[in-house]
Amino acid sequence: MIRAGRQHLVRTLADLAAQRGVGIDRYNRLKPYEAEGFPAPVSSKDSRTRLYDGEQVDAYLLGKSVSPLPEADDDGDLLDRRECAALIGVSPRSWDVYKNDPALTEAKVEAGGVEHWPRHAVKAFQKSRPGRDASATRGGRPTRTGDQVPRDQVPARVTELLDADPTISAATVTERLGVHRDTAQQALTRLRADRIADHIGAHRTLTPAEAAAQLGYPAGQVRRATARAETVLRARHAAPYLDGVATALHRAGWTTTEAAPDVQFPGDDRVVAALVLDGDQAPAPALVWDERYGWRTAASRRHPITKGAALPSEGGGVRYLTGGITPPPDDVVAALTP
Repeated sequence: MIRAGRQHLVRTLADLAAQRGVGIDRYNRLKPYEAEGFPAPVSSKDSRTRLYDGEQVDAYLLGKSVSPLPEADDDGDLLDRRECAALIGVSPRSWDVYKNDPALTEAKVEAGGVEHWPRHAVKAFQKSRPGRDASATRGGRPTRTGDQVPRDQVPARVTELLDADPTISAATVTERLGVHRDTAQQALTRLRADRIADHIGAHRTLTPAEAAAQLGYPAGQVRRATARAETVLRARHAAPYLDGVATALHRAGWTTTEAAPDVQFPGDDRVVAALVLDGDQAPAPALVWDERYGWRTAASRRHPITKGAALPSEGGGVRYLTGGITPPPDDVVAALTP
């Protein structure tokens, strides 16, 4: 975590590479951060983006004693998604749903391009989040009165219901929350798919159907969820490659940040990712990767991914890049270079 008052000291691997005067690829090959005595990351274990405390790194590079970070928890500490999830006792995937709560959206800050939340905001959310006994303790509506839930709050509410009852049906969600049946079914499918994928990640010999059964999901309710789980797993497998391309585009000056690609699952059965090219000299508004055909340019930054399964035709800002499904990141840059 980033201890209170130290956000301004956060450095990424790219920052450390620049400090040493080399590119990020060479820096990662040299791996100086694995040397004995090099300060440990302040990012959580297994975090995709490593973050370091700049004051500690500077002391190490100057051969000085590296002062330890404060050990006592502070309400001003900044926590990443894994740390937030651990604090309130849920999975990181559940946090990805909870973080859309308006209070958490307002409290979110970015450090090193990574989303963080102040400890005090997470604790306040934990006290206020809905649960099975919320109406009894806070005087809310009875469970079955059919609350009219705003669309952006549906995933968090459905998460609570699924936590309480893995066998819950879309019909019951509709009854409890007063949402449309399609909305309830979509939320259940996405949540179950993410959890099935998480379970397979921890038990790699399982099939999606076996993982669903172990999670307590009725076989008759999870056909779409198991299919989407396979798509989610492919997306996770592709994530390091997509991050590598994002890094290469940032290094070329075509993106202002090294933000991870926006991944979507059209129809629940394919992986599509978009990278907005917001640099001044960017050769296109956006770049889209589809697991069926690879990379193409897009004419719109706001809506780079087109609806439907049909591939957009070339022309009007759309150009398909050669090199296969997963060309090396530098080849993607070369293919885009005017």
